[in-house]
Amino acid sequence: MKFLILFASALLLTGCFDNDDAPAQNTSSAQLGQATFEKNCATCHGKQGQGLVKDWKKRQADGKFPAPPVNGAAHAWHHSPKALLNTINNGGIKLGGWMPGFKDQLNEAEKQAVLDYIYSLWPEDIQQKYSSRFK
Repeated sequence: MKFLILFASALLLTGCFDNDDAPAQNTSSAQLGQATFEKNCATCHGKQGQGLVKDWKKRQADGKFPAPPVNGAAHAWHHSPKALLNTINNGGIKLGGWMPGFKDQLNEAEKQAVLDYIYSLWPEDIQQKYSSRFK
Protein backbone atom coordinates (compact mmCIF):
# COMPACT_ATOMS: atom_id res chain seq x y z
CA MET A 1 0.00 0.00 0.00
CA LYS A 2 2.82 2.41 0.86
CA PHE A 3 4.33 1.73 -2.56
CA LEU A 4 1.07 2.57 -4.27
CA ILE A 5 0.68 5.75 -2.26
CA LEU A 6 4.17 6.91 -3.06
CA PHE A 7 3.72 5.88 -6.66
CA ALA A 8 0.60 7.95 -7.12
CA SER A 9 2.04 10.91 -5.30
CA ALA A 10 5.24 10.87 -7.25
CA LEU A 11 4.21 10.27 -10.72
CA LEU A 12 2.75 13.40 -11.99
CA LEU A 13 4.88 13.84 -14.91
CA THR A 14 7.91 11.79 -14.79
CA GLY A 15 9.64 11.35 -18.04
CA CYS A 16 8.72 8.53 -20.26
CA PHE A 17 8.49 7.73 -23.90
CA ASP A 18 5.48 7.20 -26.04
CA ASN A 19 5.65 3.75 -27.62
CA ASP A 20 9.26 3.43 -26.46
CA ASP A 21 10.44 6.26 -28.68
CA ALA A 22 13.29 8.45 -27.55
CA PRO A 23 12.38 11.73 -25.89
CA ALA A 24 11.22 14.45 -28.21
CA GLN A 25 14.09 16.40 -29.66
CA ASN A 26 12.28 19.18 -31.46
CA THR A 27 12.01 22.57 -29.84
CA SER A 28 8.24 22.85 -30.10
CA SER A 29 7.69 19.66 -28.08
CA ALA A 30 10.22 20.74 -25.47
CA GLN A 31 8.57 24.15 -25.25
CA LEU A 32 5.12 22.57 -25.00
CA GLY A 33 6.31 20.24 -22.22
CA GLN A 34 7.90 23.01 -20.21
CA ALA A 35 4.94 25.36 -20.64
CA THR A 36 2.44 22.63 -19.74
CA PHE A 37 4.50 21.60 -16.70
CA GLU A 38 4.82 25.19 -15.49
CA LYS A 39 1.08 25.79 -15.89
CA ASN A 40 -0.19 22.52 -14.37
CA CYS A 41 2.52 20.89 -12.28
CA ALA A 42 5.06 23.37 -10.94
CA THR A 43 2.75 24.66 -8.21
CA CYS A 44 3.02 21.29 -6.45
CA HIS A 45 6.22 19.75 -7.84
CA GLY A 46 8.36 22.91 -7.99
CA LYS A 47 9.39 24.95 -11.02
CA GLN A 48 12.37 22.68 -11.70
CA GLY A 49 10.60 19.53 -10.50
CA GLN A 50 12.53 19.66 -7.21
CA GLY A 51 9.49 19.28 -4.95
CA LEU A 52 8.40 21.74 -2.28
CA VAL A 53 9.03 19.84 0.94
CA LYS A 54 12.12 18.30 2.49
CA ASP A 55 10.59 14.87 3.14
CA TRP A 56 8.09 13.93 0.45
CA LYS A 57 7.68 10.47 2.02
CA LYS A 58 6.15 11.87 5.22
CA ARG A 59 2.40 12.37 5.46
CA GLN A 60 1.25 15.91 6.03
CA ALA A 61 -1.10 17.00 8.81
CA ASP A 62 -4.09 16.15 6.59
CA GLY A 63 -2.82 12.56 6.24
CA LYS A 64 -1.91 12.92 2.58
CA PHE A 65 1.52 12.75 1.02
CA PRO A 66 3.00 15.90 -0.51
CA ALA A 67 3.93 16.04 -4.16
CA PRO A 68 7.36 14.45 -4.59
CA PRO A 69 10.17 15.78 -6.70
CA VAL A 70 10.04 14.68 -10.33
CA ASN A 71 13.58 15.74 -11.19
CA GLY A 72 15.13 12.33 -10.59
CA ALA A 73 15.53 12.80 -6.82
CA ALA A 74 12.47 10.65 -6.03
CA HIS A 75 11.29 7.33 -7.40
CA ALA A 76 9.14 8.26 -10.40
CA TRP A 77 11.80 7.07 -12.81
CA HIS A 78 11.30 3.54 -11.45
CA HIS A 79 7.88 3.34 -13.10
CA SER A 80 6.96 2.41 -16.65
CA PRO A 81 5.72 4.96 -19.16
CA LYS A 82 2.28 3.36 -18.97
CA ALA A 83 2.19 3.70 -15.17
CA LEU A 84 3.33 7.31 -15.31
CA LEU A 85 0.68 8.18 -17.85
CA ASN A 86 -1.92 6.44 -15.69
CA THR A 87 -0.98 8.70 -12.80
CA ILE A 88 -1.20 11.79 -14.96
CA ASN A 89 -4.62 10.71 -16.19
CA ASN A 90 -6.11 9.52 -12.91
CA GLY A 91 -4.16 11.39 -10.25
CA GLY A 92 -3.17 10.06 -6.86
CA ILE A 93 -6.14 10.71 -4.62
CA LYS A 94 -7.18 7.04 -4.47
CA LEU A 95 -3.66 6.14 -3.37
CA GLY A 96 -3.27 8.61 -0.55
CA GLY A 97 -2.01 11.65 -2.37
CA TRP A 98 -3.86 14.70 -3.52
CA MET A 99 -2.83 14.99 -7.14
CA PRO A 100 -5.84 15.47 -9.38
CA GLY A 101 -6.22 13.60 -12.62
CA PHE A 102 -5.47 15.45 -15.84
CA LYS A 103 -7.20 13.03 -18.22
CA ASP A 104 -9.64 15.64 -19.47
CA GLN A 105 -7.49 18.73 -18.85
CA LEU A 106 -4.51 17.85 -21.04
CA ASN A 107 -4.48 16.41 -24.53
CA GLU A 108 -2.23 13.48 -25.43
CA ALA A 109 0.45 15.71 -26.98
CA GLU A 110 0.64 17.81 -23.81
CA LYS A 111 0.87 14.75 -21.58
CA GLN A 112 3.66 13.25 -23.64
CA ALA A 113 5.48 16.58 -23.85
CA VAL A 114 5.34 16.92 -20.05
CA LEU A 115 6.73 13.42 -19.62
CA ASP A 116 9.53 14.21 -22.05
CA TYR A 117 10.22 17.48 -20.27
CA ILE A 118 10.46 15.80 -16.89
CA TYR A 119 12.76 13.16 -18.35
CA SER A 120 14.99 16.06 -19.45
CA LEU A 121 15.22 17.22 -15.80
CA TRP A 122 16.75 13.93 -14.68
CA PRO A 123 20.52 13.49 -14.37
CA GLU A 124 22.05 11.58 -17.25
CA ASP A 125 22.68 8.45 -15.17
CA ILE A 126 18.98 8.31 -14.21
CA GLN A 127 17.98 8.80 -17.84
CA GLN A 128 20.23 5.90 -18.83
CA LYS A 129 18.82 3.63 -16.11
CA TYR A 130 15.28 4.49 -17.14
CA SER A 131 15.98 3.93 -20.81
CA SER A 132 17.65 0.60 -20.21
CA ARG A 133 14.76 -0.55 -18.04
CA PHE A 134 11.88 0.54 -20.26
CA LYS A 135 13.18 0.41 -23.82
